[in-house]
Amino acid sequence: MADSLFLGLDVGTSGVKAILVSQSGEVAATATTPLSLSTPRPGWAEQDPAAWWDATLASIHAVRRARPDATVVSVGVSGQMHSSVFLDKAGSVIRPALLWCDGRTTAECAEITAAVGGEDRLRNLACNPALEGFTLPKVLWLRKHEPEAYARLATVMLPKDYIRYRLTGAIATDPSDASATLMYDTANLRWSDEILKAVNVSRSIVPDVGGSSDVLGRITAEAAAVTTLPAGTPVVGGGADNACGAAGVGVVTPGEVVSSWGTSGTVLAPMMEPRVDPKLRAHTFCHVVPGTWYMMGVVLSAGGAFSWYRDQFARGMDSRTADRKLDEEAASVRAGSGGVTFLPYLQGERTPHRDAAARGAFLGLSLAHTRAHATRAVLEGITFALRDSLTILQDLGLSPSHLLLTGGGAKSPFLRRLQSEVFGLPITTVNREEGPAYGAALLGAVGVGAFADVAAAARATLTRAPLEHPEEGAHQAYGEPYARFRQSFPAARAELLSPDR
Repeated sequence: MADSLFLGLDVGTSGVKAILVSQSGEVAATATTPLSLSTPRPGWAEQDPAAWWDATLASIHAVRRARPDATVVSVGVSGQMHSSVFLDKAGSVIRPALLWCDGRTTAECAEITAAVGGEDRLRNLACNPALEGFTLPKVLWLRKHEPEAYARLATVMLPKDYIRYRLTGAIATDPSDASATLMYDTANLRWSDEILKAVNVSRSIVPDVGGSSDVLGRITAEAAAVTTLPAGTPVVGGGADNACGAAGVGVVTPGEVVSSWGTSGTVLAPMMEPRVDPKLRAHTFCHVVPGTWYMMGVVLSAGGAFSWYRDQFARGMDSRTADRKLDEEAASVRAGSGGVTFLPYLQGERTPHRDAAARGAFLGLSLAHTRAHATRAVLEGITFALRDSLTILQDLGLSPSHLLLTGGGAKSPFLRRLQSEVFGLPITTVNREEGPAYGAALLGAVGVGAFADVAAAARATLTRAPLEHPEEGAHQAYGEPYARFRQSFPAARAELLSPDR
């Protein structure tokens, strides 16, 4: 397979990425096609699955043009977790997908919890609480609010599984995505008939489950005609974006922890058994590695919060250099942002608050503050929110000696130093910063026998940078700003911001 390339696809919230990877791990080509997000009402978030498919085709064509001589021997798929694709019996999309960051299903979450017999019972069945972003509440919302659409429902799929369906005609999913639907018995690796029966949802709407590196379909002649991929090319199960992202940086065994900044932010720790946070502040899901789970804290708006800030408050900057200039501004301000606190809850929050109604806020502003103070406050606020997740993992015994950083938070020396100081831990990065698409490509490589397993693929393709340690006393300097951040959460409560008050 020396001349073969593995294609990885990632259906993200802001774009669909395609990547071609060699067996040595080199990136032969990469392309991303942007996506737009629809917010019909505050707290709602939707996308058209047809736009995912169009963006997938565009990204595949781009990498194929870059390497027209390449032989693509496998395809791996990754994508945003929880988001629901509703299909009818003919396989047609019924309505726009409700996304992972959609917060409209609070009532449905309460309905699910009551139907199964309370939160403790739900924790035992699914290893997770009912949260607005998960898939099952979206199914119940469709049934309650759009009954005509629900009457047509034959299958509910996840985004990456929809792309595999368009490529292969196969309706399937993998454990990492299934475990994030609230319809899956995460500990016992099967759909939960008890949960589905309790909420009166037919088992027939969920796909069969196959392994993340197992071949679950092959490129059809129809898909070959529009993608230029050879008909018959195997497409593996792939995985949820967070699991694939962890695999793509080699975090697949216990003792490792990765902090990632995408649109959302996560702190993820692999486990050899399905341990659950007793307070259900963090999630427990299946990894893309067989017999492995992970615990994860989620910040709904991490890179998304910074992008919002940049787009609203730095409009005069050159878009090509805005991030770097804002980074430099933030670095010019001392730790604590001069007393300014930013709460990054622009779309609600998961860990540790489990509050879809929370909203963002700047606190402590005065005439003495500049944009540099606000910029640093935004970056500190995102990092403080991630520290909330790390603290939970540490309290549960998942205490790393260092953190691996990936995504937007790993890109600049200032952001790496900021996280090291706020977390109070050494940090490192890897030589590949291609995100979940890279992990998906490795799963495809494992699926066709290029590597024995995901761990072997990671060892063969990834190299870590030397540890970067926080300066002495730097972590302690964030004690008061972090405490201020923690104490400020009541200001994010939406009812306090209501125009009726």
